[in-house]
Amino acid sequence: MDDDLPAIGFGLPVSGSWATPGTMIHVARLAEELGYESLWTFQRLLQPVAATATDATGRPVENPGTRPAADPAYASVHDAVLPLAHVASHTTRIGLGTATVCAPFTPPPVLAKAMATLDHLTAGRLTVGVGMGWLPEEYEAAGVPWAGRGARMEEYLRCLVALWTEDPVTFRGEHYSVPPSHLGVRPLQRPHPPVLVGGTAPAALRRAGRLAQGWIGSTRQDLDTLTASVRLVREGAREADRDPRSVRILLRAVVDLVDRDPGPGRRPFHGTREQVLDDLAAVRSRGADEVFVDLNFSPRVGSPDVDADGAAAEAEHVLHALAPARRGS
Repeated sequence: MDDDLPAIGFGLPVSGSWATPGTMIHVARLAEELGYESLWTFQRLLQPVAATATDATGRPVENPGTRPAADPAYASVHDAVLPLAHVASHTTRIGLGTATVCAPFTPPPVLAKAMATLDHLTAGRLTVGVGMGWLPEEYEAAGVPWAGRGARMEEYLRCLVALWTEDPVTFRGEHYSVPPSHLGVRPLQRPHPPVLVGGTAPAALRRAGRLAQGWIGSTRQDLDTLTASVRLVREGAREADRDPRSVRILLRAVVDLVDRDPGPGRRPFHGTREQVLDDLAAVRSRGADEVFVDLNFSPRVGSPDVDADGAAAEAEHVLHALAPARRGS
């Protein structure tokens, strides 16, 4: 069955009560010991407060025009980069990556320097996952215009690679400019760490194949359309005269393990160990090379209201149950 399954990673604790320094190290070490391929973080700068309006009586009501990030997983999220540096010196083999950081919120030279440094701290185990972000409130707070996001992202990726690969580097674009300069710290991986791009729109999918080394699917990825999404990513690679088979396809899976078959209507990755392994095989057949289990988005783990010890115990249970070393058992 191993040949039918994708490489499997795990979400590092960064959201909720279980996201403590000690638990980060414990999960990282255990995942490496159990044979997991990688550890991943994600970025959430803000959780917007739902705006309110008043009805005819003056009572407050939720404004239906607002779109707050009400998911409990977004209520208390650490930085996406610093936890990777925290666990890097406590591990030796396992890959480390962001899935994702919202690139436009950070000037390209700042992200380039941070990731080049992190590539050294991780001994070349870093994958840089970037996205555009989707919360207008975060764009406003970061001082970045919401309009023209796609064009800005395309230019950002080109600038980021130039900063890593050219010395001295000069970049002139509509949105970003770098005068003739030396970045100083070059990435350990050459020509640079792998870059994966998130997104769901057709243009974003093609961009991932055309300008990056792969694509990251979101928690909301419809598995029925996964094959079509992968096809668009690979089409983007062909447009850039790159080998479409070399593009990495990474999928986030919010796993909910239970002892009994949930029955009709079971959602993907919710079920017994055997059912979840079947789900992993199914997404592998649809083009996903890698899947990482992200319990930061599990209501039983990633909320600040969940008991920290109970969340850590649930994570250990899932880590052991889906460990690559146990796949044949």
